[in-house]
Amino acid sequence: MPARRGWLAGLGLLPFGAYVVIFLALPTLLAVGTGFFDADGAVTLDNVAALGDPVVLQTFGNTLWLSLITSVVGAVIGALVCYALVGTKPAGALRSFVDAASGVLAQFAGVMLAFAFIAVIGAQGVVTLLLADAGIDIYSGGIWLYDLPGLILPYLYFQIPLMVITFLPALEGLKPQWAEANSTLGGSALSFWTRIGIPVLAPSFFGSLLLLFANAFSAYGTAAALISQGSPIVPLQIRGALSSEVLLGRANLAGALALGMIVIMAIVMGAYALLQRRASRWQR
Repeated sequence: MPARRGWLAGLGLLPFGAYVVIFLALPTLLAVGTGFFDADGAVTLDNVAALGDPVVLQTFGNTLWLSLITSVVGAVIGALVCYALVGTKPAGALRSFVDAASGVLAQFAGVMLAFAFIAVIGAQGVVTLLLADAGIDIYSGGIWLYDLPGLILPYLYFQIPLMVITFLPALEGLKPQWAEANSTLGGSALSFWTRIGIPVLAPSFFGSLLLLFANAFSAYGTAAALISQGSPIVPLQIRGALSSEVLLGRANLAGALALGMIVIMAIVMGAYALLQRRASRWQR
């Protein structure tokens, strides 16, 4: 009977397994595999060698910089929001509103988010024109919204809610008994956070930080809608490689770029898994 139940459970996972293989594993293998072939279909390492090209390295550097900035800022602000929420009623109106809003805003990316920012603070946006009437020109140094620095604000728009979703359960997991024990032994609030709170929350915080980094590193839709000229980040460079037959003098460069992204993402998610395993020890 146990063997039959295990077989039935495995059968229930079959549709999900097929979905993962067809829509995740197979496209990934095909995308990466094309990077090892030239335009004539012959095996080559030229595309992989192109990852050392200064243009490609600069693009990866821009993507890492953007991901690091938005993940660190998003993690810090999101953690502060979580800290403020812990003092509210779990079933209260404020907590329910923030939880619902975070769940929606964390997924509100892509073209719609880009359009919202263009309509609000674009060159002819509502806030931009109101500030111009007041004598404030936010684009005196150039239209930064449509360049690499302009991606920081839109990315933070979905990074902060994602941090709230992932880090709030860890903050709520701090047991009141630990604070009571610290107070009984004569400890202060500072000693509680330095000796108990921060060490316990550190794996969860850095795990959430890595998740935010991976989220920003792989984001495409918002950047594609805002930046129409050039390819300052890797996802846009992959788009450029797919839309043109030859980029940097090499065909099928998109596969090599995808390989570079997958390697970085594998390292980040591997570190995330290790941190989550360590964090789970305090959640039992």
